[in-house]
Amino acid sequence: MTNRKNLSSLEETILDLLEKNLDERMPIVLIQDFLRFSSKKEQKRLQKAINRLVSLNLAKKDGHMLALPKIIAQREEKEDKGTVSGIVDITMRGAGYVSVDGWEEDIKISPNQLGLALQNDVVKVKVQGVNKRSGKPQGKVLSILKRGKDFYVGTLQQVGPEQFLIETDKKSAHVNFFVVKEFLNGAKHNDKVLFALESWVHPKALPEAKIAQVLGKKGSNDANVLSILAESDLRSDFPDQIEAFADEIPIEIDEKECARRRDIRDEIVFTIDPLDAKDFDDALSIEVLENGNYYLGVHIADVTHYMPRNSVLDKEAYERGTSVYLVDRVIPMLPERLSNGVCSLRPHEDKFTYSCFMEVSEHAEVLDYSIEETVIHSKQRFTYEQAQAIIDGEEHELRDKVMDAAHVAKILMDKRFKEGAIDFDSPEPRFVLDEEGKPVEVILKKRLFAHRLIEECMLLANRTVSEYIDERRKQSGKKRNKDLFPFFYRVHDKPDLEKLANVAEQVRPLGIEFEVSKKLQPNHINELLSNVRGTAYESIINGLTLRAMAKAVYSPDNQGHFGLGFKHYAHFTSPIRRYPDVIVHRMLKAYHKEETSYSHKELLKSGEHCSERERVAVEAERDSIKLKQVEFLSDKIGEEFAGTISGVTERGLFVILDDIYCEGMIRVGRLKGDYYIYDERSHSLIGRASGKRYQLGDKIDIKVEQTDLEKRQIDFDLA
Repeated sequence: MTNRKNLSSLEETILDLLEKNLDERMPIVLIQDFLRFSSKKEQKRLQKAINRLVSLNLAKKDGHMLALPKIIAQREEKEDKGTVSGIVDITMRGAGYVSVDGWEEDIKISPNQLGLALQNDVVKVKVQGVNKRSGKPQGKVLSILKRGKDFYVGTLQQVGPEQFLIETDKKSAHVNFFVVKEFLNGAKHNDKVLFALESWVHPKALPEAKIAQVLGKKGSNDANVLSILAESDLRSDFPDQIEAFADEIPIEIDEKECARRRDIRDEIVFTIDPLDAKDFDDALSIEVLENGNYYLGVHIADVTHYMPRNSVLDKEAYERGTSVYLVDRVIPMLPERLSNGVCSLRPHEDKFTYSCFMEVSEHAEVLDYSIEETVIHSKQRFTYEQAQAIIDGEEHELRDKVMDAAHVAKILMDKRFKEGAIDFDSPEPRFVLDEEGKPVEVILKKRLFAHRLIEECMLLANRTVSEYIDERRKQSGKKRNKDLFPFFYRVHDKPDLEKLANVAEQVRPLGIEFEVSKKLQPNHINELLSNVRGTAYESIINGLTLRAMAKAVYSPDNQGHFGLGFKHYAHFTSPIRRYPDVIVHRMLKAYHKEETSYSHKELLKSGEHCSERERVAVEAERDSIKLKQVEFLSDKIGEEFAGTISGVTERGLFVILDDIYCEGMIRVGRLKGDYYIYDERSHSLIGRASGKRYQLGDKIDIKVEQTDLEKRQIDFDLA
């Protein structure tokens, strides 16, 4: 018998119910019904009694169930056999896929086996064999180990006098929520809202929500963009204590600190950035030496000078991991006072920098280098367009400097591609927005050589600091000991051969042969890209190949960078907008003092975190582009455009519009006049009667059928 000393009559009654139900857990709602507790006051009294029993270890909760501790223990022991845990990804159709560390295949969870799981939850899964058709593992969610999100996004709907429902954005959660009046937090019908899960007692009942913030009216620009941020757990504003910390940092530099650094304020230093940029984190200087070599200086904003490790500012920057560049706004990693002010290498201002000086030969070889703390005074702020005009022949007082930098960039680029670096050049749309943030025009971004100029100089500095660490390791005799001489690399593994084989299959019907083998090298991929350059399907093949590549990540274990063709590579050049660069700066400074700052174990954890935050930021940026594409075409229902088939599935054709690079879908049911069958071998849809074929790269005229801002989808029809 259970020890019932000092229990209330209600607590005694609950235990009696549990002991009479020895072999099972009892739903708390069933206990509530048995006691006939219907009012809020009675429900609170019941919850208080349950909490006390749990605290005394006389009962145990399992989600929305209650049982004696031994029943829960027996159940957990039984469940643990044949169970695994992982993160669940739930599709818009309601099926779940659980990724488990060490498993090649995700476990499929049918909608009726998801239980109380929501998007990104860490769940315990019972594996229930394999699917007979697909041969892939399938299972059932047993319990939620950890919620994957603190907040969700949806639209509040008033469905009765005092009845409120939240229709969730499908990327946020797969079920709708209900809200009681006291949890509305000022939200009104048709408001886009950010909300938290309050409780969820049974899969067949709706979960209860508590609204945290009103994002704006459904369909408004702010509501749409803030929804993207909320879906990705991104915050646009900074907590008050972070802003207060930043406000205490002086704009003026300390002359005593200048005396400690290499002072190059009298030398010609300049920046080249986008027209609308404010966070200038890199600058250049260049001289031609007497021996004909070039002395290139890459000067980077010295963020770590202003951001002590483990300060509130540092912890906030680490959590964010990166700045996020949406179509109509930037969500910075650092408060504006630092990103656009104190740290930004603005023209005609003294700034602290961390510099990599490199002597570069005419053969693009780095003959000597140094990495030093410096103070600079930028003499000129160029936009990319202004720098390109100078490269194209326009006169300027710094023309010689720009042309020298362009020459070095050209020889570096030629050498890099000759040695096997992959040359991806996918078009990117740029939106012209009106005052309300609505897109009125879509323009493809033009890639200038001025972009290449900056890119090559930054790549060289990033590679050089990484090679410096390797040299220091060799000199110290600690080459193989990761703990004694760790570093933080940007690594890019070899591509997935199965995915590349799929690309090869898709380009074969176009008359392009692409051999995929275990001996695959970057130059093989370059050969494919050069074969399609200038053709109608250049951007499509670029996109398919890029998606087959492994994702670059941050790690203390150096695996080289496959895409760039570098054996050593780290991120050093953007500490205003990337936290990994902050780590690299700290480590370099520590090694200069013969000290260490991060352990291998700490860097493993930071690598996983920073890589994940980067993935989240990239996804948010893509979502904001897709949103503006949908908004742009929402005013053009029925209008016709020329496009190119960018993908073929059994469900239909994906089409990219030629001039504005918006992608939508023609569903197979809209291909009239025949019954179309998907041919896996040729990746095409073929008319059963007519033999008409739709395949990758075909030119096609479409009309805009409909758009969906919530799902960020565009539907086309044949023109």
